[in-house]
Amino acid sequence: MIQGSEEWIAARLGKVTASRISDVTAKTKSGGVSETRNNYMADLISERLTGKQAEHYVSGAMQNGTDTEAEARAAYQFERGVLVKQQGFIDHPRIAMAGASPDGFVGDDGGIEAKCPITKTHINYLLGGSIPGGYVGQMQFQMAVTGRAWVDWCSYDNRLPENYRLHIRRVHRDDKHIAELEAAVRVFLDETRMKLVELTGRYGAPVREAA
Repeated sequence: MIQGSEEWIAARLGKVTASRISDVTAKTKSGGVSETRNNYMADLISERLTGKQAEHYVSGAMQNGTDTEAEARAAYQFERGVLVKQQGFIDHPRIAMAGASPDGFVGDDGGIEAKCPITKTHINYLLGGSIPGGYVGQMQFQMAVTGRAWVDWCSYDNRLPENYRLHIRRVHRDDKHIAELEAAVRVFLDETRMKLVELTGRYGAPVREAA
């Protein structure tokens, strides 16, 4: 299953994914329900009602990340002397309607998560800047789904001189963090189901146009 293919899109429709785990756990500064969380829930409800992927804005920086991901993966393989096995969407083994799309598996225990940020962000990582919490949550939830013990987080920028392009940090499995994320996902999915039941009770089952 190639990421971005129709098969991959269909496999994750209406499901919580690791890449959006920060939306599930998002809160306001006062600790209340975040609009980001509400919007993600609305996206999943939309996908379940329509059977189509919710629309998302794609910036130039985001598109560049997608376009250079394969190059980042190749640079990692060369640097570490390993083979990365690409993955599609994997369902969570214990939570229905949740899963992850790892950028790749490394050996029997590891994985890779490649990011291709703008140059100033990459330089901040080179200088010791911390991995954003949303990415940490994404990798921990990936490990919850896959059973892996670690993920190598890679920042890659091909606009810089070659010896500055790749930055790697290993993130180890944190079972306490994983348990917190899984609990949050279960609550989020329960709320999503209840809101969907409320909508269908009010407006009836969705009627889709024939293809």
